[in-house]
Amino acid sequence: MCQPSRTTRPRPDRRVVVTGLGAISPLGVGAPELWAGLLDGRCGVRPLDGPEFDGQPIRIAATVPVEPGSLLPRPQARRMNRAAQFAVLAAREAWRDAGLDVGGTRDSELDPTRTGVSVGSIIGGLPVLVDQDRRLRERGPRSVSPLTAAMAVPSQAASQISLDLHITGEARTVVSACASGTEAIGQAVDRIRYGHLDLVLAGGAEAAVTPAVMAAFASMRALSTRNDDPLAASRPFDRHRTGFVNGEGAGLLVLESEEHALARGARIYCEAAGWGLSADAHHLAAPDPTGVGIERAVRRALVDAEAGTEDVMHVNAHATGTIDGDAAEARALRTLFGAGNVPVTAPKGGLGHLQGAAGGVEAVATALTLHHGVVPPTIGCDDLDENIGLDVVRKTTRVLSARGDLVLSNSFGFGGHNAVLALRRR
Repeated sequence: MCQPSRTTRPRPDRRVVVTGLGAISPLGVGAPELWAGLLDGRCGVRPLDGPEFDGQPIRIAATVPVEPGSLLPRPQARRMNRAAQFAVLAAREAWRDAGLDVGGTRDSELDPTRTGVSVGSIIGGLPVLVDQDRRLRERGPRSVSPLTAAMAVPSQAASQISLDLHITGEARTVVSACASGTEAIGQAVDRIRYGHLDLVLAGGAEAAVTPAVMAAFASMRALSTRNDDPLAASRPFDRHRTGFVNGEGAGLLVLESEEHALARGARIYCEAAGWGLSADAHHLAAPDPTGVGIERAVRRALVDAEAGTEDVMHVNAHATGTIDGDAAEARALRTLFGAGNVPVTAPKGGLGHLQGAAGGVEAVATALTLHHGVVPPTIGCDDLDENIGLDVVRKTTRVLSARGDLVLSNSFGFGGHNAVLALRRR
């Protein structure tokens, strides 16, 4: 097996650690619900029963089981798109989990100008714009809400977290297809490493289960066709996989410099050790079947973490349940680690594909895997594709190996966006 170079690009020795976790997902509200659902092998895929989905070829999705607006004050919820509602709820949980005051930087010892937000999203508030366009055509210009422009931009999730917690350092948005959440975390790692910020809330948020989005994915034949069996629709690495299941949610991590975390006595889950990006430059939607772009992103994450392939003890795979995507990722992982040498799990079997939120929610799951030393099983993979050639953790949990100290979380998106996050055990 070819090893990545251990020569790193020049960067400060400022370590970045994870001190808080928050998630709202198809498995429930809160990171504990996410973790319990993954360990128990629960599935969050549900039928889409609303009349707006009548006539749709695909009528299943991985939806959050509660209405996010009901968990926020009504005046505040009305000014947010659904993705931003998810983001604020996950951010508040991560903030509290990090031992910070729920009043935000106003009520804490944090310097708000040294605190930031970094959120990945693909479509953000596009459903708001679609709805208001329908109103315009049906009822005229006066029916269009004055909040439309503010709620339609992809950056609303980041701005609403900033407003809610009075974070004034920066509020950035990353849009790179399904790699958005992971890239947003990586960008935050570097902002802390290079001394621009001390603490960042980073992750992803998405609410893309809409008639237009469902119809678009169905038209390109990307979605699982198992309308009659929602709980078995998402089948990563399975021989009978037919496509991904669209989903929604948000996942946020509190990242901060190690010295900052130690100075305030914070509990530390793990180190955010490195990250890597690459681009396939292959096709509008399909991945490069050789997996070379994925392989390059993993190698860059390892170099950034000052690690080698022998240091990796687990991979949280992107594995959406598409035929070509799963095969390309498996090929890249076999090239890097050999066949069956590193245990792999694919949480989208239970979560569905949360689009721009996938990297954030799965980073929370990966941090918890490292923290608890347990790998959740991959559900939906009942008949492992013999061509995958990986040690896919199935049926039950597995204790994390003592070999190595690094775990990876993969995210890959339409257009060839590849992002990999490396977390290190402390």
